[in-house]
Amino acid sequence: MSSEQKPQPPRWVQRLLQYRLPTGLSEEVQGDLDELFDLWVDEMGIQKARWKYIGQVLGFLRPLPERKQSYIPRDVLPPSLLTTPSPITQISMFRNYFKIAFRNLTRNKGYSFINIGGLAIGMAVAMLIGLWIYDEVSFDRYHKNYDRIAQVVQNQTIDGRVQTWLGQAMQLGPAIESSYGNYFKHIVRTSWPGDHILKAGDKTLVKSGMYMEPGGPEMLSLVKIRGSMDGLKDPYSILLSETVAQAIFGDSDPIGRLIKIDNKMDVKVTGVYKDLPVNSTFANITFIAPWDLLISSENLKDKVGWGNSWFQTFVQVSDKVDMNQVSEKIKYVKRDNIKVDRDDLRFKPEMFLHPMSQWHLYSEFENGVSVGGKIRFVWLFGIIGAFVLLLACINFMNLSTARSEKRAKEVGVRKVVGSERGQLISQFLGESLLVAFFALVIAILLVVLTLPLFNEIADKKISILWVSPWFWLSCIIFCLFTGLIAGSYPALYLSSFHPVKVLKGTFRVGRFASTPRKVLVVLQFTVSVFLIVGTLVVFRQIQFVKDRPLGYDRNGLLTIPMKTQESHDHYNAFLNDLMNTRMVSSMAQSESAITNAWVTNGGFQWKGKDPGLQDEIVTVGVTHHFGKTVDWKIKSGRDFSEAFSTDSSGFILNEAAVKYMGFKQPLGEVVKAFGGQYTVIGVVKDMVTQSIYDPVRPTIFYIDTFKRLSLIDIKISPQANTSQAIDKIKTLFLKHNPATPFDYRFADEEFAAKYKEEERIGKLASVFASLAIFISCLGLFGLASFVAEQRTKEIGIRKVLGATVISLWQLLSREFVWLVLIAFIIATPLAWYFLNSWLQDYQYRTNIPGWIFAATGLGLLLITLLTVSFQAVKAALINPVKSLRNE
Repeated sequence: MSSEQKPQPPRWVQRLLQYRLPTGLSEEVQGDLDELFDLWVDEMGIQKARWKYIGQVLGFLRPLPERKQSYIPRDVLPPSLLTTPSPITQISMFRNYFKIAFRNLTRNKGYSFINIGGLAIGMAVAMLIGLWIYDEVSFDRYHKNYDRIAQVVQNQTIDGRVQTWLGQAMQLGPAIESSYGNYFKHIVRTSWPGDHILKAGDKTLVKSGMYMEPGGPEMLSLVKIRGSMDGLKDPYSILLSETVAQAIFGDSDPIGRLIKIDNKMDVKVTGVYKDLPVNSTFANITFIAPWDLLISSENLKDKVGWGNSWFQTFVQVSDKVDMNQVSEKIKYVKRDNIKVDRDDLRFKPEMFLHPMSQWHLYSEFENGVSVGGKIRFVWLFGIIGAFVLLLACINFMNLSTARSEKRAKEVGVRKVVGSERGQLISQFLGESLLVAFFALVIAILLVVLTLPLFNEIADKKISILWVSPWFWLSCIIFCLFTGLIAGSYPALYLSSFHPVKVLKGTFRVGRFASTPRKVLVVLQFTVSVFLIVGTLVVFRQIQFVKDRPLGYDRNGLLTIPMKTQESHDHYNAFLNDLMNTRMVSSMAQSESAITNAWVTNGGFQWKGKDPGLQDEIVTVGVTHHFGKTVDWKIKSGRDFSEAFSTDSSGFILNEAAVKYMGFKQPLGEVVKAFGGQYTVIGVVKDMVTQSIYDPVRPTIFYIDTFKRLSLIDIKISPQANTSQAIDKIKTLFLKHNPATPFDYRFADEEFAAKYKEEERIGKLASVFASLAIFISCLGLFGLASFVAEQRTKEIGIRKVLGATVISLWQLLSREFVWLVLIAFIIATPLAWYFLNSWLQDYQYRTNIPGWIFAATGLGLLLITLLTVSFQAVKAALINPVKSLRNE
């Protein structure tokens, strides 16, 4: 091949090589590369040879001019540097790295404590949050058919807005079975979970259970302990959880034994199943009774139509069937089965499947569409855990790079004797991994010690998965990840030192070397400010809800469920005896609790009603003394009174109902409802009877004549001792209802349960925010200590020249104060934006006042000054003679 036809390397690469290499060296290097290029052309072709040539040339380049070095030909290097180290040599090298790393840790105990302690706390927080998140995302995964189970849910258009209902008509299950049964393995109707009385012999317990169709146990993959899980096919059977069976029958065999439910139905125990885990939707279901028993005992078949949504329907779709497609098929099943002339069609019901995988984390719907739910807390704590761990890693980076001059000579010597940069990076990363390993051991110990307290705050029963290989694999990956993240920047930074400058003593870190550390400190305190402000806003929202005007007095107000017929039959006798004690100021009955009015009705007619209005109003049946018992506030008109026989056809509206119905003068207005006519006799101020975060819904109170009352409401006299009053109420209740266990709930406790979730989140957030601040201050303490040590000679000279302790304290503290102020300026708008967006999820919400940011900034500044001042004052008080002699 002629020279004209011979392939040539790219000309621009050759010129770049000539430009970058010293004169006299470029010709030698280029000649070697050209010879290699000819060999590469024969081996791999022209194009690949040119790419490899470019790669080799780029390997000679350095990003900085001062990295131009004299070329050392390979033939003059010692043979030991031209051979690959043996495995024994490599093991010795790593052993040497370990020894040096361990000596550095023991030699600098203070910095080691800060590094390992900070990382351990950050890792412990991340592990706790990780366990919490795992518990949340694994909810309901206990059930084998987890990804095939769903609940049938319906959307209804009411007053122009789409509302999502979990409750279904009794007829829905058979309707789905009739039209689309081939798409499902199980279609199971159930009652709502509720407390019931279980009595066997002399044992009487109140336990939560539900009525369920026979396919339920298999669908939920209940684990049989005794008997059979097919017992629900017998309408007079019952399945018990292991705990309840033990509580009632002890160690004896419960199979075939009789139990009475609610003092009226005798059933036979046909099976015992293993307790469901706490992170299951059905965890509190301690017994299951047959669906047919509920229908026959309450005679529901002839009473309940499509218009009632009193039950639940669960399904398990068949294998290889797409749940979304099935959900679309059953969309109009209710419409197709309701007669055209029924009013139920005005709500335009549409059915869909809500998968079990979304029950726990995606349970909130807005305008018919899922808008999330507890998943926002998973993301929130996931981000907090990542931030706290990041803060701990930042401490490690800052202290490692800050002490770089201490190890500069070590780096220089290692480079002179032949260490490559990659080896140095490996060494420093190895030291980081060693620190991370020690921190991991301490973190696991911290998690073991704090997990009981964490469970109490989070209302969980989380345990460490000691026997799970995934747990230990996660720990190893977690340790490696943390060690590499924390040690990456120090390793790259320390390995970049130039040996000649270091060994000549001319090495200096430079005026901008501390800039990355300052940026990281600002990042630390930005996160801290964000967490503090977020915690304060969460607690402010909770307090705002707590202080919301309720429209009734919940103090001393309690309710007793009427679970048996004798509770209804003996009510008047119980009332008379209890009022004679003078420990109770008032007593009444109601259809639903004052803190949870759950019954709604539609189809009301009144003068001036918009023909297109699809009304749905909360209704509460009560007895005459209900208003006095709850101490509601009459705005106009009067309360119910036994002196007026016409009150049985009277309504009392709340303010929201008056506004909803458009009444300007509501008193005397006639409303058609329940097959009759009712007259408005009074208006009460709005009462918070449902969600504490939403506006009060239109509500109608009426004297119950339909025998739907299920609760006794009692107001304890303000002059009475509460515990003594409870004892007296219990004694008289059991006197008149000896077969019914005494069960009661205070209204203020029921009200507190409504914001319990947010309160738990607030407590956890405050704990994590405090730890984040502690970690940040720990790193700040280490940096302040290093700065004071680094400027020992300067401090001594200034003291000799007359500087005071105050002036030296200002000198050493000024830089850190500025960093905190910058962090505050950055964090304030970010915190306001995200927290204001979070508050928009609540219709009844607080605002974000400026004092929260001012208090946060001032508090963080004081903490910073206290943290830095210890080291600053300590350095300022050192005898200048010792400082100068030390240099």
